[in-house]
Order: sequence, then structure tokens, then C-alpha cells
Amino acid sequence: MLKRRFKFRKIVNDIPLNYKFILIYLIGVLLPIIIIHLVVMNRMSDLIKAREQQNLEISLERARKDIHDFMDGGVAVSHALNTDKTLYEMMDRTYKSEVDFYETFDEQLRNRVSSYIPVNNQLQRIGIYTNNPTIVSGGNYHVIDDEVRNSDWYRLWNESSDPVLVAAYRATEVSNRTSTVPYLSVIEELDYFDVYDRYFKLLRIDIDLSKIYDVIVREQKYLDLYLVNEHNEIIMSAESGYQREVTDNYPLFQLTGDQKDKDVRTVSIGTARYVKGWKLVGVPQGKRVAKAMFEMQVSIGVLAAVITLFTSVFIYIMLRSYNYRVKRLSRHMQKVTNEKFDLIRIDEGRDEIGGLIQNFNMMTARINSLINNVYKLEIQKKSLEMERVRAELNFLQSQMNPHFLFNTLNAILVVCTKYEYSEVTDIIKSLSKLLRRLLSWKEDLVTLEEEILFTEMYLKIEKFRFRDKFEYRFDISEDVLHYKIPKMSIQPLVENSCKHGIQAVDEAGIITISAELADGRLRIAVSDNGKGIEPVKLREMILAVRSENVSGNSIGIRNVYRRLELYYDDLVRFDIVSQPNKGTEVSFEIPIKQLNQQEGLDKGE
Repeated sequence: MLKRRFKFRKIVNDIPLNYKFILIYLIGVLLPIIIIHLVVMNRMSDLIKAREQQNLEISLERARKDIHDFMDGGVAVSHALNTDKTLYEMMDRTYKSEVDFYETFDEQLRNRVSSYIPVNNQLQRIGIYTNNPTIVSGGNYHVIDDEVRNSDWYRLWNESSDPVLVAAYRATEVSNRTSTVPYLSVIEELDYFDVYDRYFKLLRIDIDLSKIYDVIVREQKYLDLYLVNEHNEIIMSAESGYQREVTDNYPLFQLTGDQKDKDVRTVSIGTARYVKGWKLVGVPQGKRVAKAMFEMQVSIGVLAAVITLFTSVFIYIMLRSYNYRVKRLSRHMQKVTNEKFDLIRIDEGRDEIGGLIQNFNMMTARINSLINNVYKLEIQKKSLEMERVRAELNFLQSQMNPHFLFNTLNAILVVCTKYEYSEVTDIIKSLSKLLRRLLSWKEDLVTLEEEILFTEMYLKIEKFRFRDKFEYRFDISEDVLHYKIPKMSIQPLVENSCKHGIQAVDEAGIITISAELADGRLRIAVSDNGKGIEPVKLREMILAVRSENVSGNSIGIRNVYRRLELYYDDLVRFDIVSQPNKGTEVSFEIPIKQLNQQEGLDKGE
């Protein structure tokens, strides 16, 4: 037994790491999800079938009760009229003339019958038929004639032995003699009072078939309902409805081939004598159960897919962390055998593998330090010392050259002043101030006012060089002069306009420097009416400005862009707009919030 255990452990240990992870996923995650999915789906199928069976029973009983209430309401109105003594008296009276009948009709009969219809909205009409020849037929009161005696409803009443008859029949339509209209009526003889038996009186109450049809259609999502009478005739269904037909007969109820395979349900309308033999047949909707099963399968399938996806991603992330770090550790250990002491530059974590990586890095660093401790560190120190000396020499040289040039300009200025070369004197003064400003600018941020003064000195020198070649103007808002911006942010843009915009055209040009507040931003723009830039070259320039390449003709603009980007990250907007032969505008916008924040830092807030 122990030998088999070691053999099994050896087999497991020999399986590659990737295959182990796949087996863990298939057996430990995917297989349980599939089994649970099948079990839950089987259980849910049983619950859905039980629920649908209950819904079918509720639907059938609800429809039966409503239809029975319609019929029972008609019978109740029939009993109420059968016990109306005044109605008996008026119908049993012999009237002298039509005028005499109409007077009695207005006083006693007009609303005596029709008043039941508003209260019982399932009733369509109420008619009283009598053989009293002195009554004028019309409205709810009719004299029994040959047409009445030959009608189906009268024939059904004569053939019945029940005191109250609920009968379904078809009668010829008055407006179209070729079609028939279905009726469902409660028929009862008015014979409650024996003293009023001079004339025969018969009551017919027609039930509104549209109410029954609405009940059948309402339940159609559960059952196909058929209202069947005692002769097994279909009185009402969702297919037949209660429309006009050319036939006089109702179709017999027979199950079709598809319906025989379904769980057909039959329930009696009621236990009363007048509805004896009437029944409601319900054929289940197979599509409803299939739809419910499909929706359940889709829901469980989606849930299983989501769970599978989530667990798969989770296990992938967890196992990838394990696999990735172990492989990195293995590769670096191979490098150590080849005398390459590289550290593992990853987030090693705090688990057991992370501890191994940390220990490996410490060991590698110590070995590498021991190897390099004798001669490599000495060479590195000498190298660093030489770099420091070279940097100091470069710094001294950079300080000497501007001071030498500044002192020379002062000597020329003294000579020009002595011999009254006033124009040359002004330019040398401007150049001297410009150089002095360059030497005294220690801080990186200066006020906009200082930057404008510096740019103006540069323009004066350029104006002296090119004379009437160009003009310049400033459009600066007073309320922006105190804001601080990186130094040398405007002068390189002006220099670019002079060099590439104005000098390239023969006509006189103009350079405009503007600064204003717009939409919460400080907008600074340098524009000229010079040569402009072709669209292709403009795109290349924009790409060059925003790239790391420092070569090309747009180094000055690129330096401005990079310094603004360093100070304000991606919050600064830098734009170049140009049209050939119309000029160029270079602008940048800085959020006021950033400027105020920088100003607060300068004040130590």
C-alpha cells in the first residue's frame, strides 16, 4: 500500500506544471459546475411543470367561476322579474286601445325591465313575450306570433321540462337574412302568481356573449378554452368566437390529434339544474411550458457561464501568478550557473514563492558584490570623479563666456555713447539688458510681465537688424501680468515667427503677442502674417514637437512644449494653426487653477 502511494506521488510529481493547472481546473472547477448545473436544471424542470399545472387549474377554475356568475346573474334577474306582482298585473290586463297601453307603459312598464341591465352588465337585453293581443310589441315587450313560435329559442323551451332553461342557439340576423347570430339566453315562464293567469307570459334574458369571449381570450395564454353545452356543442371558443355565421348549427367538440397528447382538463360549469351538462374544456398551451423551460434553461445556462467565466478568470490570475514567478525564478537560477547575477525585477509578493525570490535576490546581490568588490568598484569611483571634474569645468566655462560677452558689450556701449551713436547705443543697451537678464534668471518661473519685457528686448534687437521688414505689437490684458509661467516660454515662439515666417516673404510682416483669460484658462498666442506652413509639413511639425526626437527645425517650439508639459502635465493645451501664405499662430493655454496652485506653492501656503 505504501509502495503504491509513493508510485502515485511520483506520477503526480512528474506531470508538468501547466498540465497540473489544467487538471485542477477541469476536475476541481468545471466538473462540479457541470454536475450542479444538471442537478439544478432537473429540479427546476420539475418545479416549473408543477407550477404550470397549478396555473392551469387556477386558470380553468377562474374562467368557470366567471362564466357561471354570468349565467347565475341572468337566472337571478329572471327570478326577480318572476316575482314582480306589478309586472304580472300590467301584462295580464286587457287594454282598451293602444293609447291606454302606452299610458300604462309610461307609468309602470318603461323602466321596469331595463333597469336591471345597468346593474348586471353581463346582460344584453331582456324580453317579455305574451299572448295578450292588446299589448303593442316593441322594446322589451312582445306579442307571441308565428315568428316567435317558429324560433329556435321558443322551440328549445317547448322541448325542455325544466322551469328555468339556459339555452344556446343561433337566430337569423334581421339586417342580413343569410347569416345567423349566436345567442345565450335564460328562458323562464312567468307563472308565480296564479291569480294573473289570464294570458301566457314568457321571459327571455340574453346574456352578452362578448363577456364570455373576453374570459376565454383572457385565459388563452394558459389554456385553449371551449364552452360546451349538454349536447357537446362548442358554444364559445377563442377560435370560433361569437361572430356571425352562415350555418345554423354549432360544431361538435372533438379532440384533434395534437390535443389528444395533451393533458386536457374538463370541469362542469355548475351544479344547478339549469346548467346541467354544461362544461368548460381546457387544452393546455404546449408552447407556454416549452417557453418556460427554455427561459429556465437560458437563465441557468447564463448563470453557469458567468460563474464558470468568473472562476476561470480568478483561477487563471491566481495560478498565473504562481506559474509566472516560479518560471522567472527557474530562468534566473539558470543564469547564475552561467555567471550572470541578474536580480528578479518583479513584485515578488509576500507568500512562500515571494520569500524564495527575495532570498534569491539577496544571495545574488551578495555574490555579485563580492565579485565586484576588488576592482570594479575602484574603476567606477575613478570614472565618477572624472565626470565630476568635467562637469565643474563645463560650468566654469558657461559662466565665463556670458560674462566676457557682457563686459565687451559694455565697452562698446561706452565708445558709442562717447561718439553719440544713439541708435547703436539703444540696441546695445537692449542686448546688454537681455544678457544681464539671462545671467540673473535663477528661478524657473517668472511673471508674465517679466517674460513680455524680455521678449520686447529681443524684438527691438530683431527690429534693428531687419529695419522695416516687420512690425510687432502686444495685446496683453492687465489682469494676467502677475501670473507666473516657465521662463523663455514666449521668446522662442517669437524667434520662430521672425526666422521662418517673416523672413521668408518679401512684404512687410507683423508679429502679434497676445495674452488673455478665456474660459478659466490663461491663453498666450504668438501670430504672424508670414509664409505659413503647408498642411503636410504642419502635421510633421506637430508630430516632431510631441515626439522625443530633438532634431529638426522646431527645436525651440518643442522645448517650450516639453517645459509646459513638465510643469502642467496633460492639462496644458498647445496648438499650431497655419495656412499657406496667410500666416501662423502658435498658442498655449494653462488652467488658472494650476497657476493659482503654483502661486500658492511659491508663497509657502
